[in-house]
Amino acid sequence: MTTPALNPFLSRRRALALGGLAGGVALTASACSSGSSGSGDPNTFEFWSFTGINQKADVESYKKLAPDVTVKLTEVGNAQETAQGLTTALAGGKVPDLVLIQAGDLPKFMKNPGNFTDLATLGADQVEDDYVDWVMAQATAKSGEIVGIPTDVGGMGVAYRTDLFAAAGLPTNRDEVSALWPTWEEFIATGQRYTQASGSAFIDNAATTVFLQAVSQGTEQYYSADGEVVYDTNPVVKDSFDLGLKAIAAGITAKLESFSDGWNAGMAKGTFAAVAAPSWMLGSIRSAAPETEGKWDIATIPGGSGNWGGSYLAIPARAGNPKAAWAYISKMQSPEQQLQHFIESGSLPTTPVNYDKPELVDHTDPFFGDAPTGKIFTQAVLGLKPFLNGEYNTEISTELLNALNGVEGDGAPAAAAWDTAVKGIKTAIGA
Repeated sequence: MTTPALNPFLSRRRALALGGLAGGVALTASACSSGSSGSGDPNTFEFWSFTGINQKADVESYKKLAPDVTVKLTEVGNAQETAQGLTTALAGGKVPDLVLIQAGDLPKFMKNPGNFTDLATLGADQVEDDYVDWVMAQATAKSGEIVGIPTDVGGMGVAYRTDLFAAAGLPTNRDEVSALWPTWEEFIATGQRYTQASGSAFIDNAATTVFLQAVSQGTEQYYSADGEVVYDTNPVVKDSFDLGLKAIAAGITAKLESFSDGWNAGMAKGTFAAVAAPSWMLGSIRSAAPETEGKWDIATIPGGSGNWGGSYLAIPARAGNPKAAWAYISKMQSPEQQLQHFIESGSLPTTPVNYDKPELVDHTDPFFGDAPTGKIFTQAVLGLKPFLNGEYNTEISTELLNALNGVEGDGAPAAAAWDTAVKGIKTAIGA
C-alpha cells in the first residue's frame, strides 16, 4: 500500500502546506527543457530545486569550494511542483543529475527506489551514521538503498514580539513566556489575554501555528505503525484540528495564511505578536520585517518539541553525471558545512555531531533578542517521538489545513469543517 518512513516534514513554503494545489504541474519553460546534462563534462551537472529557500546561495558557496565545477540550477517551482515535475521526468523524460525533494513528498518516491541512484554505491554508506538516525531512515528503502541525504530539519519554537507583549502586560523574558504555555490550551488562553489587552491579533493563523504543530507532536499521525491510513480515526488528528478551531473561535488570529503577501506585510506592521517558527523561518521573518530587529525573542513551543520542514538531495538513476552530483552532496551536506549553513542562515543541521558544539549550542541571534537559537531548536528536535509518515501525508495535511483556512478566512461553518476536510482527503487520495 505504501512505503512508510519516519517522521513528518512539510514544505517550507505556503503553496505546499497551504495552497491546496491540484494534481497538475506548471513547470517553467527552462525546467521543461532541462534535465540530465549528458554533456560528458565531468565538472558540469544539472540541479533541480524548489523556490523560496535560496538554493542559489548554496550553489554559490559550492563554487567557491569547487571553482572548476558548473552547476546548472533550475528552480522548478514550489516544493510540490518540483516533486510533480520529477515524477514526470522519472516516467521517461529528461532527469536532472541532482534534485532537492522536500521530506513530505519523499515517501512517494521511496515506493520505487530503483528510480534513483543508490547513494551507498557512491559512498553514502560510509557517512550515513553522520546523520540523525530517524531522519536518515526516511530516505533508506526497506531493501537497503539510500535514496537521499538530509539537508536540514526544522526544530520548532515560537517567535514573539517582546515590545507587543510588554504593551499588553505580558512577560517578555523567554523563560517566563515559555512557562505561559506548556499546553496548547494555555497557548490559546494566553492569546485571549493578549488580544483582550491589545485589541490586536495574537498569532498569524490557526492552521499552521496551532494545528500543524500540535498534530506533529503525537506518536502517530495520519498513518498507523503498519502503514494504514488512520487520519480519520486517530484522535490526535481530530483533537489537533479542534484546537485549531478553538483558536479561531477565540478570535486570536490575524487570518493571514503563512507566507502570503498579507502575512509578510503583517509581520512588518506588527499585525500579530507571535508565530510558530521553525529554525529556517527566522530568515523569513528577517526578510519580511527587517526594521523589527531586536524586537523579537524565541520561546519554547507548547508541548516542548516539534519539527516543520526538512529536505533531501537525491540523484535519479538516469542522471548523466552522478559523480559530480554526489561530490556536491558530500561536500555541502557534510557536518562541517551543515554547521556553517546554520550559522549563516539558521537551517538546523541533521548531523548530531554538531549538537554539542559551541558554535551551535552557544549560538545567539541578535535579531531575536540574542535568543540561544541553537539550543532552543536542537532541544525541540531531540524531544521528538518518531512516527510513520506515509505516501499521502502532504495531501492529507493540505486538506486539513485548507478546511481550517476556510473557517478562518472565508467564514465556512466550523461545525462542518472536519467533514469538509475528510471529504477533500478522500477525493485527493481515494481513501
